[in-house]
Amino acid sequence: MQVATWNVNSLKARINRVVDWLNANQVDVLLIQETKLKHGAFYLDRFEEIGYHSAHFGQGQWNGVAILSRHEINEVRYGLLGETFDEARAISALIAGVRVFSLYIPNGRSLDNDHYRYKLEFLDRLIGEVKSQISNPELPLIVGGDFNVAPSSADVYDESVFEGMTHVSPEERNRLLVLEQLGLYDLYRAVSPDETVFTWWDYRNGAFHKNQGMRIDLLLGNRHVLSGLSSVFVDRNERKGGGKEERPSDHAPLIATFEI
Repeated sequence: MQVATWNVNSLKARINRVVDWLNANQVDVLLIQETKLKHGAFYLDRFEEIGYHSAHFGQGQWNGVAILSRHEINEVRYGLLGETFDEARAISALIAGVRVFSLYIPNGRSLDNDHYRYKLEFLDRLIGEVKSQISNPELPLIVGGDFNVAPSSADVYDESVFEGMTHVSPEERNRLLVLEQLGLYDLYRAVSPDETVFTWWDYRNGAFHKNQGMRIDLLLGNRHVLSGLSSVFVDRNERKGGGKEERPSDHAPLIATFEI
């Protein structure tokens, strides 16, 4: 099975890019973030035409998460277990015997902002969700999406640039460590423990061409997934633009391949 995650930064603005990418790559499952569409405004028919089922949790011009699959989508859940948040940031489903989550973790804005505390609360809620799911070791589990957290200093181009900012704070990173302690593995690091790669680059100041980015889009999997994992890579070509009429997202797709 191939599972990809991609923050598309507005599906309406990039629908043709996403369709072209799916036609070219034929992944089994695509986890999407920042659709920026109302719940009922998703491109169900467009994706059905190319062989993909869809589940979408939308919120108009903000947030929005989705799951696309070449297999049937079952047991769709919107939000996290016991969630009290109003934003469309989490959706999960059972696909071909694999439980998958598409997540858009809050940005946090700044360490003294209420949105940062909201981010930490959201991560704590995710930890509770994973605790409830990880208890079944026979069920393959993928938790993917835009985490808005760079797990370590190796995942930012220059740690000093982000000192005192969100995405690299100890509180955020510690919550990723808790997910690891619960039994989730950073699939990219499992395959490439020492390689520096990024999934997000600012649009400004030529950041992509200078490779000044962060690895904040993650695919986490339990031991069942890890045991069958064969490859994980970032599709940087999709971030380049390639002369298409639609500007690329500031994130690149991350793709994992594993046996189930």
